[in-house]
Amino acid sequence: MRKTLFIILLITVTLPVFSQGYESYVQFKHKIIKGLADRSVLEKDTAFAWVINNRAGYQPDAAIVERFKANKDSVQFFVFFGTWCGDTRKLLPKFLALADAAGIPNESITLVGVDHYKKSLGNLTTLFNVTHVPTFIVLKQGKELGRVVEYGISGQFDKDLAELLPR
Repeated sequence: MRKTLFIILLITVTLPVFSQGYESYVQFKHKIIKGLADRSVLEKDTAFAWVINNRAGYQPDAAIVERFKANKDSVQFFVFFGTWCGDTRKLLPKFLALADAAGIPNESITLVGVDHYKKSLGNLTTLFNVTHVPTFIVLKQGKELGRVVEYGISGQFDKDLAELLPR
């Protein structure tokens, strides 16, 4: 309980720090988004064309979409990603497509960009103990229900995420 309250308090205190949201720069020949990013930034910037392109051909499983729909108003997702990361480039667009299919509001998805060193603004990667990207964290009432790192245990990130959601 204390950890949950601490996380809620810390998020509440640190979010105003991000009034600028994120930093954008080039590192090791990749355009980096570091910090809290709105998905429209990723979808509109031609440097991140993979966000739109890599949705093509992904059809989320109907049962998974239904599980997400059933929880759309009660859970939040923190998604740590690296614009330079091959796994992020494959999985983040699919996650966004799944969220769209399930009607998950944008306000329920927090995208946190990290650099090559897995660092973000405000030390969020340290707070959430993120060491690999992408990392999808599911929260309900400020409490972590679980997380899927990269492709997950089963190799199907969407299936593993759905299993974290309450029935």
